Amino acid sequence: MGNGREKQLAAEAAAELVEDGMRVGLGTGSTVAFLLPALARRGFSLHCVATSLATEAAARELGLSVEPFSGVDGLAELDVAIDGADQVAPTGWVVKGGGAAHTREKAVAAAARRFVVIVSSDKLVQRLTPPIPLELLEFGLASTMARIGSVELRDAPRSPDGGVIADYTGPVDDPAALASRLSETTGVVEHGLFAPDLVSDLVVGRGADVEHRQLL
Repeated sequence: MGNGREKQLAAEAAAELVEDGMRVGLGTGSTVAFLLPALARRGFSLHCVATSLATEAAARELGLSVEPFSGVDGLAELDVAIDGADQVAPTGWVVKGGGAAHTREKAVAAAARRFVVIVSSDKLVQRLTPPIPLELLEFGLASTMARIGSVELRDAPRSPDGGVIADYTGPVDDPAALASRLSETTGVVEHGLFAPDLVSDLVVGRGADVEHRQLL
């Protein structure tokens, strides 16, 4: 069975965790593309926020209500956020950002009482490896890249907020230490390392089955 079917199974299982009236954060990427119709089929009255323009457009087309998350009048808290991932380690560390929306994805995950990661089985890895997505400020870009060291600009559009998309390509032996170093580097808007204490649930499509692990 291909990983497309596994993604669909995981997404549909995660949609079952959503209840009527919830404030729902919608991630970005190929797995979330299966989540949106699954949510729409439930027929609930939901208050959604989207992490990318592509997700917002797709959600609206399916009849889901997408509300602002920008500015002081945006939703301050979400009941649940659901998103895919590029890598998930046994320690609970997650890498996201292949779709260049990781800054918004992390902001939405942090605002949610429950952050659910949905993946196909091939996203489960024994240890995290590069690349680790980055969003960088244009201002001082050369200096920021020099301080990071092992970094390559990605041939990709800017982030939804205008940041430069790049990838850290060095070792990821200690995800916590690397996350701290990247966060402390001036000019780094955000990185794609998501700490274990941010992830509440992991839903994995494996073959014809779904595994649901509650992590928090």
